[in-house]
Amino acid sequence: MPELLPDLVFMAARGTPSAPAVIHGRENYTYDHLADTIHRAAEGFLGLGLKRGDRVGVYLEKRPESVIAMFAAAAAGGIFVPINPLLKPRQSGYILGDCGVRFLVTSGDRLSGLTDALDQADFLSHVIITGSALPEVPDAARLVDWESFLAIDAKRPRHAVGGGEAAAILYTSGSTGMPKGVVLSHGNLLSGAESVASYLGNTSCDKILAVLPLSFDYGLSQLTSGFSVGASVVLLNYLLPQDVMNALARYQITGLAGIPTLWIRLAELQWPQEALDGLRYITNSGGAIPLPTLDALRNVLRNTKIFLMYGFTEAFRSTYLPPDELDRRPTSIGKAVPNAEVFLIKRDGTPSDIGETGELVHRGPFVTLGYWNDQQRTSERFRPLPSQHKELPSGEAVAWSGDEVRMDEDGFLYKSPGQKIVRIVQNCLTH
Repeated sequence: MPELLPDLVFMAARGTPSAPAVIHGRENYTYDHLADTIHRAAEGFLGLGLKRGDRVGVYLEKRPESVIAMFAAAAAGGIFVPINPLLKPRQSGYILGDCGVRFLVTSGDRLSGLTDALDQADFLSHVIITGSALPEVPDAARLVDWESFLAIDAKRPRHAVGGGEAAAILYTSGSTGMPKGVVLSHGNLLSGAESVASYLGNTSCDKILAVLPLSFDYGLSQLTSGFSVGASVVLLNYLLPQDVMNALARYQITGLAGIPTLWIRLAELQWPQEALDGLRYITNSGGAIPLPTLDALRNVLRNTKIFLMYGFTEAFRSTYLPPDELDRRPTSIGKAVPNAEVFLIKRDGTPSDIGETGELVHRGPFVTLGYWNDQQRTSERFRPLPSQHKELPSGEAVAWSGDEVRMDEDGFLYKSPGQKIVRIVQNCLTH
């Protein structure tokens, strides 16, 4: 069984070394090649002086180096911080400073937009630049090109970390204010991958198209759930929805995760037979698909299973609706995913009855470690259930979603549109 996040790749490499793991354009990393490069990158971080728990920022579009840098940081004993490439320099600079990123993996083009932020980043030790050409910047001493980075021999052991320790910080942002970092453990990510892969029925035969940002928990899940079963993950940075359609056909994709804005646009397109032939399932999260769009998709995707899901970064994935329930409950968010429990709690602290609205509360191995460097928000979001639940461990912190939800007589859940007990809006950018 995997103990740390990178073990997903290392175990797959031992079992099926020649199977494709990551595909990006003409680049094809087998599991053996990916595992080897992750090992080399982990050595690179250690050779540059990475200490246990150091934060490693990854500010890139979806590409193999993004995957390698994240998993290598975790393998070396650090904490990776994927930064959405669509964020403005001010927001990206804030993230670098908020969690004190010590190593940054980025491209020369993206680095040029961070000049002002880097001028004040005394905490930043090294910037690893993908590609072989280093940009001309004032503080060039901190720059290391990617190939030189991979050639570093650390000559020192990796830092020992446990499954309950931090592996990643994912920053979510609302419509106002600066992003806040949610800290996820190795165990959070591994448990989530196992759960999602189980109810989606993922196998090593799957080809998963990753179109969502890897800085978004839903986007990162395409890697973790895919790697957990030795599947192939195709990385796509798209400009137009037609690009997604073309990729479905070109790579014979079997699984696609999206959010409502993407599904609305894809539902307007003509789906070629080549895009439909291999598509085994699609998933939705980050809001409800409008019913006309859902009907349009179902009309086209007659042999494709549609999974409607609900989650929030602080607890990853909470519920899903089995595809065979779509006819009867197209507006439901389903029931708890495997290995998780959900409760509905009214404002007075008592459990909600059937048909009554309550706040969805999540319990289980996906509950994250809290917010980075923000004990007040952490104590508000992660706190024990009321005393009525005496059967649960005393003082165990659960994640309170802030979403109002009701349950029908069969135990299926329905989220109240637009209702927030505590306003939390996830960053659901689609590129």
